[in-house]
Amino acid sequence: MFDKTVYIERRKLLKKQVKSGVILILGNVESPMNYPANTYPFRQDSNFLYFFGQDKPGFVGVIDVEEDKDYLYGEDFTIDDVIWMGPQPSVKELAAEVGVSYTGSPAQLAEKLKDALSKKRKAHFTPPYRAENAIQLEKLLDIPINSIKENASVDLIKAIVEQRSLKSAAEVREIEKALEISYEMYALVMGMTKPGIYEREIVGKIEGAVGSYGAYVSFPIILSIHGETLHNHHHANLLKQNNLLVTDSGAESPLHYASDITRTFPVGGRFTPEQKDIYQVVLNSQLAAIDSVKPGKPHKEVHLLTAAVIAQGLKDIGLMKGDIAAAIEEGAHALFFPHGLGHMLGLDVHDMEDLGENYVGYDETVERSKQFGLAYLRLAKALKPGYVVTSEPGIYFIPALIDQWKAEKKFEQFIDYAKVEKFKDFGGIRIEDDVLVTDNGHRVLGKPIPKTVDEIEKIMAK
Repeated sequence: MFDKTVYIERRKLLKKQVKSGVILILGNVESPMNYPANTYPFRQDSNFLYFFGQDKPGFVGVIDVEEDKDYLYGEDFTIDDVIWMGPQPSVKELAAEVGVSYTGSPAQLAEKLKDALSKKRKAHFTPPYRAENAIQLEKLLDIPINSIKENASVDLIKAIVEQRSLKSAAEVREIEKALEISYEMYALVMGMTKPGIYEREIVGKIEGAVGSYGAYVSFPIILSIHGETLHNHHHANLLKQNNLLVTDSGAESPLHYASDITRTFPVGGRFTPEQKDIYQVVLNSQLAAIDSVKPGKPHKEVHLLTAAVIAQGLKDIGLMKGDIAAAIEEGAHALFFPHGLGHMLGLDVHDMEDLGENYVGYDETVERSKQFGLAYLRLAKALKPGYVVTSEPGIYFIPALIDQWKAEKKFEQFIDYAKVEKFKDFGGIRIEDDVLVTDNGHRVLGKPIPKTVDEIEKIMAK
């Protein structure tokens, strides 16, 4: 974990932002796969990690704003626990490691909250994404479980988003530790992207590489020759010559900061002429997007710039036509680029998305669009120094979407459906990097992972 002063300062700032009341930061508990003693790998709640640092199940942090006191509540381990798990630190010892002076049991937590509520004090909590935490909140706060999310504290959500969005130098170093693992993952992918290999063989190797660092993947690996399915977790396909393999994956650092990288490699080591043309359009759009990242720049504008590069590139190839500016305004490009450019990255791969995507990616200056494609943009507001964002444009040929738009004669003035028909078995291409917004511009994080056509073909030829 970081030095305890980091957690002390984070909690102090949160008190200033929230101003009054009692703040609950619930840690996660273990979740059984099929019976209580057989649990999934434990992943701590990111807000708990951020403010209380301890990566152990069964704890609740409380920040009392008026008292200016921080508490850690949990059960001390019994001799039965020690038999199965070995010697364990006490709650007081764990609290001291993160600069917390006051501790208590779950029963004492219930009493503290009962007292606060009896005095009409506000209990702030974030919307739970796990059923166990929703049940716990119902018991602690006497709020019906179906009303828990609507009673979450908007003040707390906004305060956490404001604070966690700005990454410190130490946090950026953690992201780059995760990116060191990503580099090794993609070296393995490039070496294995050959005809006759099953997707699952590659997934197993790169998951093993992550595990060899004592780490976990930051999200379930997307690896498929059917890259036109954006979140494709099916890994049973056999790689064949001239397939395109899209791999979207990431790892967590020792302190659970995420990496998120996508690359698209040709099976057999060389792109076909058509693949090379489409790939270069995606790469050009990504380079343009990254180049435009700077403080004060609305990320929605970065997304639309990327869309314009993609649309113009597809027009040059002959798949789109007409007035490109008008095509972008009306959303015709979304047939090929139907998702947002990127998202925040940090302790979560989609950072803070549990708090509500609109709180993270939008503010009073920009509203979410209702237009197909643009509506999926997770981050639209102006960028600030300290933000870490992904840049991940793509081009996809989704047969069902092509068929639907063609049948509806949708955007016929911008799309040459006769030529698009020939690409229905193409698949998809996506390229993604992680970018820090600096005081004067941006910095692409991590050791560069090959992404130009020449780099990829030269390395894969070896």
